[in-house]
Amino acid sequence: MDSMEEAIAAMDQVGTLVLMAGGFAALLILLLFLSMRASARAASAVAPLAQQMEYLGQSVQQLRGGLQHVSDMQANAQVQMVQTVEARLTDVQQHMNDRLADNALRQARAMAEMQERMQESLHGSAKRTVTSLTQLQERLATIDKAQDNITKLSGDVLSLQDILSNKQTRGAFGEIQLNDIVSKALPADAYTLQATLSNGKRADCLVHLPNPPGPIVIDSKFPLEPYEALRRAETQDELAYAARQMKTALRAHIRAISEKYIIEGETADGAILFLPSEAVYAELHANFTGVVREGFAAKVWIVSPTTCMATLNTMRAILKDARMREQAGAIRSELGLLHRDVERLGERVGNLDRHFAQAAKDVAEIKISADKAGRRAQRLDNFDFEEIDQGADPTGTVVPLEHPER
Repeated sequence: MDSMEEAIAAMDQVGTLVLMAGGFAALLILLLFLSMRASARAASAVAPLAQQMEYLGQSVQQLRGGLQHVSDMQANAQVQMVQTVEARLTDVQQHMNDRLADNALRQARAMAEMQERMQESLHGSAKRTVTSLTQLQERLATIDKAQDNITKLSGDVLSLQDILSNKQTRGAFGEIQLNDIVSKALPADAYTLQATLSNGKRADCLVHLPNPPGPIVIDSKFPLEPYEALRRAETQDELAYAARQMKTALRAHIRAISEKYIIEGETADGAILFLPSEAVYAELHANFTGVVREGFAAKVWIVSPTTCMATLNTMRAILKDARMREQAGAIRSELGLLHRDVERLGERVGNLDRHFAQAAKDVAEIKISADKAGRRAQRLDNFDFEEIDQGADPTGTVVPLEHPER
């Protein structure tokens, strides 16, 4: 009984041991299964991480190649930009040089034309002055020759009384002397000899003065008989009578000239009485001043050969001034054209100044763009690619890289 109990107990112990061994084996199998399952799970968990690491490596290689390509493109773009800027600067400089050369050529041409016109004007003035001086010298030579002839004639045995024995001879003498003086003092187109007026009266000479005063008549009168009576008078009665005759003759001449040769709207409001004798003229102004004043009142001015020459020279100056006034319009027109040329020159200089300012502004902006491009290229060139490996998260997520400042 005890043996059976011991055997049962031993069998129980063996069974227990077997059960324990089976349980231990099952436990080992279970642990091995669990271990194998955990290994499979770990392998499945490590595979995506390895793929991500491989993808990250490929991305880094692509990024490195892209950055190298971008750096190359940026360097090429910078070179092209520098070449473009240099080409544009060259074009701008060439354009500016062409414009400056063109403006300088135009200014030189305008100055040359102006200088040529001034030289032509000065040459013409000098030529006219030389011509006038030559004519004056010729006329002076003619006057000297005439004076020599007069000196020779003064020794002639014939007296003035014998030569001018009648009125027709005296009239011809006065007209010849007047014609000689007028022809020496005035140009041929400035007067007309033996001019017929609208009233049918014929004047010895008509000087064509501009308005005012207008054409003026010069008529020769020679009161020789009263003057000779004055010279021959020996008593006071004869002297008084000769003086009255002298006054009467002079007043008649003054009245005739005033009535015949002063025509309103046709001639000047005055006329000139020419006395072809200095002696008669001196006698008149010495002893017959009242008659002279009457002539002034009637607007008839009495002249001698000497004063007639001075009066005609004054008329010549008036004619010259009138002709210069006729040319004033042309001179004013030329001055207007010159003024417009100067204004146009100022406008073109202003345009050139604005072009210079715009070109300077463009160059400054180009320098600013080039500096910015150079700084960007320098930042790309100094970029540290080794920091990309530190940008990966251990969990497998990729940390985005920061973009450089734009």
